[in-house]
Formats: sequence, C-alpha cells, structure tokens
Amino acid sequence: MDFKTRPGAGAHRPRRATSIGSVSAPSSPEPAGPGQDQPPAAAAESPQSPVSQETPETPVSPDAGFPDSGVPDGFSRLWTPHRLAYIKGEGKPTGPGAHEGCPFCIAPTLSDEDGLIVARGELVYAIMNLYPYNSGHVLICPYRHLADYTELTREETAEFSDYTARAITALRTASGPHGFNIGMNLGTVAGAGIAAHLHQHVVPRWGGDTNFMPVVGRTRVLPQLLADTRKLLADAWPQEAQESQESQGPQE
Repeated sequence: MDFKTRPGAGAHRPRRATSIGSVSAPSSPEPAGPGQDQPPAAAAESPQSPVSQETPETPVSPDAGFPDSGVPDGFSRLWTPHRLAYIKGEGKPTGPGAHEGCPFCIAPTLSDEDGLIVARGELVYAIMNLYPYNSGHVLICPYRHLADYTELTREETAEFSDYTARAITALRTASGPHGFNIGMNLGTVAGAGIAAHLHQHVVPRWGGDTNFMPVVGRTRVLPQLLADTRKLLADAWPQEAQESQESQGPQE
C-alpha cells in the first residue's frame, strides 16, 4: 500500500476538542502536511500548500456562558493559606546575627501566648514549631544566640537535656504518642531551616501518621491549632519541684 502524501493534502481539517472536566483541550494534532510545519509566511509561499478557503473562527465573546465552569472535577481541596507565609519566607532571619530577625531571639521577648512558648527555664526554653511535622512538635532552644551544640556551656547543656526530657513527659501526658523523633540539624546543608540559632526537635509520632497525605500529597494534616496545643502542653509541663520530690522518694 502506498503511504505517500497525495497532492493537495496540505490543507488540514479543523480538529475537534476533547472535554476534560470543565476545560477543553485540543486532541492530538494530525500529521503535518507539506508546508504546515513552516512559519505562516513560508507556508503561504509553498507551492504544495494551497491557500485555505476556510472561514476564520469567530472569537468567543467574553460574555459567553460556560455551563461546565461549576462542575466538580472529582478532586477535593485542602486550603492552607497559612503556608503562604512560609512560602514567602516571612519570619526568616535576614542574616546570621542575633539582631537580624532571628525568631528564636524574638520569641522570648513576647508573651507565652504570642510567642507560642510552652515553658521557660533559666538558660533554655521550649517553643512550638511554627511549621510542625506533627501535632505537638516542640523545639528546645537556648536563649543565647549560637549555632553549634559544642558552644553550649555545661549548665546550658544540662538544662537543654532536662527540657528535652520534660517535653517528652508533657507530650506523653497530653496526647499519648507511640514514639518520638528527637534530634537537631546542625548547618544549612544538614537541613536546618534557621541554622544560626541552635534548636532541638521533639516530634511525637503515632502509628499510621505517615500516610498518603505527607508521602504523596506533600501535605501535613494537623487536627489542632498551635495555640491550643501550646496551652495543652504548658498545662502538662512537669514542674521542677514535682520532679525533685519524686527523685527523693517517699519521706520517712
């Protein structure tokens, strides 16, 4: 069978549109005839491309109705406008210095409610992560603006560790997680979002919390507002006096 192009096959037929939900998209184009893959001027001059006698398409009026514009497309929408601040980089420090917008230096100057602070110690404090991996994600931060764990003094290291343990206790009391991810990222290349100010993550985990939403949809579903979680953990935060009494044991 001869598949050579016949003379006059250059004039293409109008293509039909395939409807996808409420959007119309042209179907796959037909193979181009002689002159069709050239610029308009070149195509018009091609001896094998006869001038089309078709009537130009009438432009669609802006007032024309679109009956399918409100038809659902089978997808649900999870609106997360609060993430726009993260996308824009709002609240990020402008530099590595303590007075260059460091949020971990600013937070202690605010009230507990405004700064999302769970508990304050002498040298360190616990604060809610503004962009949590899970509900109840807490950060332990020193008041001093430093970047490396080895820069902590012995006193800071002791309270840093103590507040990590208290965060675990408070989370177990308040929400009964099945496990924890605990650790820190030192340096930007290690994944630290704010590398200039040391902070340790305490992330509660539950069986099944890694599902299709974060893995496929890249979306975290948090069932509670940060302010409510902060108060819940602050109320459950173990006090030093209670801990010292328990460590001493029963009095004779």
